[in-house]
Amino acid sequence: MDVSALLTSAGINIGICVVLVSLYSILRKQPSNYCVYFGRMLSGGRVKRNDPRWYERFAPSPSWLVKAWETTEDEMLAAAGLDAVVFIRMVICSIRIFSVVAVVCISFVLPVNYYGPMMEHKEAHLEPLSIFTIENLNPRSRWLWVHCLSLYIISSAACALLYFEYKTIAKKRLAYIAASSSKPSHFTVLMRAVPQSPDQSYNETVREYFTNYYAPSYLSHLMVYRDGIIQRLLNDAEKMRQAIKHVSPDVSCTPSLKSCNFCTGPGPTKSFQILSDEAGSVKKLELDELTLTTTEEERPVAFVFFKTRYDALVASEVLQTSNPMLWVADLAPEPHDVYWKNLKVPYRQLWMRKIATLVGAVAFMFVFLLPVTGIQGLTQLKTLSKNFPFLRPLLKGDIMNRVITGYLPSVILVLFFYTVPPLMMYFSTLEGCISRSLRKRSACIRVVYFTIWNVFFVNILSGSVIRQLSIFSSVKDLPAQLAKAVPTQAGFFMTYCFTSGWAGLACEIIQPVGLIWNLIARVIVKNKDASYETLRFPYHIEIPRLLLFGLLGFTNSVIAPLILPFLLIYFFLAYLIYKNQIINVYITKYESGGQYWPIFHNTTIFSLILSQVIALGFFGLKLSTVASGFTIPLILLTLLFSEYCRQRFAPIFQKYPAEILIAMDRADEITGKMEELHNNLKAAYSQIPLCSQESSKAGCSPPCSDQELPGSEQLKPENLEAEMLKAFQRSKSSHDLEVKSCPSGSPCRYSPGFAEIYKRT
Repeated sequence: MDVSALLTSAGINIGICVVLVSLYSILRKQPSNYCVYFGRMLSGGRVKRNDPRWYERFAPSPSWLVKAWETTEDEMLAAAGLDAVVFIRMVICSIRIFSVVAVVCISFVLPVNYYGPMMEHKEAHLEPLSIFTIENLNPRSRWLWVHCLSLYIISSAACALLYFEYKTIAKKRLAYIAASSSKPSHFTVLMRAVPQSPDQSYNETVREYFTNYYAPSYLSHLMVYRDGIIQRLLNDAEKMRQAIKHVSPDVSCTPSLKSCNFCTGPGPTKSFQILSDEAGSVKKLELDELTLTTTEEERPVAFVFFKTRYDALVASEVLQTSNPMLWVADLAPEPHDVYWKNLKVPYRQLWMRKIATLVGAVAFMFVFLLPVTGIQGLTQLKTLSKNFPFLRPLLKGDIMNRVITGYLPSVILVLFFYTVPPLMMYFSTLEGCISRSLRKRSACIRVVYFTIWNVFFVNILSGSVIRQLSIFSSVKDLPAQLAKAVPTQAGFFMTYCFTSGWAGLACEIIQPVGLIWNLIARVIVKNKDASYETLRFPYHIEIPRLLLFGLLGFTNSVIAPLILPFLLIYFFLAYLIYKNQIINVYITKYESGGQYWPIFHNTTIFSLILSQVIALGFFGLKLSTVASGFTIPLILLTLLFSEYCRQRFAPIFQKYPAEILIAMDRADEITGKMEELHNNLKAAYSQIPLCSQESSKAGCSPPCSDQELPGSEQLKPENLEAEMLKAFQRSKSSHDLEVKSCPSGSPCRYSPGFAEIYKRT
């Protein structure tokens, strides 16, 4: 690839970014789009819909950039939680590291690469990109010491910044744990693989076990039940609420006819009619009608509550029996974080599921080789045209050649990668994760592996095969082969930075899916209400992308440093755009407490070591024994630094410190809050939510205090049926079936009778 093809790709992507960002600054001011661009603020009821003057609504303005820049870390922590702060700290850390890398490499390495050999240079736009890489230097060049010294400076700066960031994030996590004193998960252990007894139920087995072995610390427990009538009623009620929530309460139910949007015939404008009598609208309910053909079964899973946080921690860490496959204990996730669907998966199946999902992910990696190899073929059309003459007409037009070799490959790869995060999330779900945050973190790790393998290694491998018709012969030759291949792929990596980085951020801020959905809801469905679906931040998509660009920056720093300014532009844009999205769009219903940071740290260390290995291979190819000798100790020192950080900081992100939990227990006992916390535990983990799903999406806080949840005994089928029948009769007599949207954080509740009406209509 030459400079002109690179400039063509950069120009196209810059134009796309300018258009989309300008369009965003206009669309965000339109009242009809508030639900797309201010979902989090609307969900909290904290935004005032003061429409700007008509001429201001259609003029682009940078006010959102200023607001995103001025938002402090404490404000983000209060609004979006620790995970959002940790993500922004990842971006800031990347900016700091690559600012140092860019200054060193652009000031020293790039001029050496360009002017090192005595040669006659063409005009800049006609130069091949290889002229800016280390490949341009002659063997045994005396300028290779500049690259070695730069590698030492980069590694030292990166390790120092990573250490201080890890230390800062660890302190924030400890402060987060200490500040979450009222969380029920600290008192709760999720007990799985409860053994089945022919003489008693799971409920009695759990009570007998914990009263026998944990009598001083055991408080109570709550069984998990198979999805049956509870879940069906909740699902039916949600469907009914979604169907009529936009119907104004004061409209007349008199049927009227109106032309349909898609045909010439008339259609009724109202979806409901008032029936002539009560018997016609609701059938007479008898107790026999509510009897199920299959009873509501207990699952071998229970939430066990302890009197103190320390007791729960101890119970979750020890092996309960001599059989590790029985009585498996883990600290329970937060109530909003529980992934109820996977609690019904038998524990003995989990190891098989993990193997199956691993095999599926590896198989998908190999399937993905085909499009990546085809994309590399587009970047190497000149090479392929020698063996395939029918490709030569594509290279005749200068502009067409630049678009095909410079812009099109990265676009195709980005489009193919849209299938990866949903599939990896599906694999993480099949794996049996018990919490939503754990599922998203597992998907994030999978996407990181997949992205690094396919975008970096597979592109290098396939490009090497196309050019040389050879592959890596042995592991011993790996550094040299990578050193040969990386400079040839520098142009593709830069165009990928333009397309996936710059244009990807522009697409993120404009929210095309939400915008199109909102347009369909208003134009086709004729929904006049300001309905919205609040979103969760896609950490499993954005963190792997951030880490991939970090890897490309490190591996190309001393090899092909021309990519560094483009990466810095991406990181600065990411800082502003992601802060804006976190403040305005995404809400936090659950979080991991900063557990994404070890993923960032470990991947950054891997990228740094990989860059050192590639530099070692290149120093060997250039026959510089001194530079090679100095690089080996650098690799060992980086590995030692990684191990120190793993021993010093990693356990903080894996376990809770006992001293903090004991201090919280003592403080609650002194203030008298402990009894109140105990009374709320069962209500927090009940399978029947008191808040609607809409309010939960809006960040609904803990269950409502004015309604009591049934205990484990009341969840039995016979008690449940009787309570449902009584509740239905009360609601029918008092006509309290009220439906309204829940744009704020205030909870709205389902009536069992309301759910039953929809189920029988």
